[in-house]
Amino acid sequence: MKNILLSLILVFGVSNINAQSCQEVMESVKSDNYGTTYTSYNSDAISNVTFYDVMVDYQYYYFAIVCFKQKNSYGCNEYIYQVSSRTKSNYSMSYSSSAGKAFWKYIEPHNSNLGCAPDFD
Repeated sequence: MKNILLSLILVFGVSNINAQSCQEVMESVKSDNYGTTYTSYNSDAISNVTFYDVMVDYQYYYFAIVCFKQKNSYGCNEYIYQVSSRTKSNYSMSYSSSAGKAFWKYIEPHNSNLGCAPDFD
C-alpha cells in the first residue's frame, strides 16, 4: 500500500501536494527503505540529513530528509526533498566543513520538486 501511495504521488506530479501528503511520503520513504544519515554536530541549523534511494516500478527516486534544529529545544523539524542521484555524494563531501553551505548548495535547489520544503523567505 505504501509503495502504491508513493508511486501515485510521484507519477501524477507532486508540486502541489498538501502538508499531510508530505508527511505520508516521508513516512513511506522511511518505513520501506534504509537511509544513510549524516549528522552535523557543529551546525546551528541542521541536526542531520538522511538520504534514501527508492525504487518504484524499476526506476530509482532519490530523497533527502533534512532535520532542522528547533530553537531552545533538542528536537528538530523534518522536511523531505526529492533530490538528484548525485546529491548524496556531493553533500557527503562538504557537510563536515559546513552543513549549512552544503544544504544550500546541494539540497535546497531541489525545494520545489515535492513542494514539501519550508519557506525560508
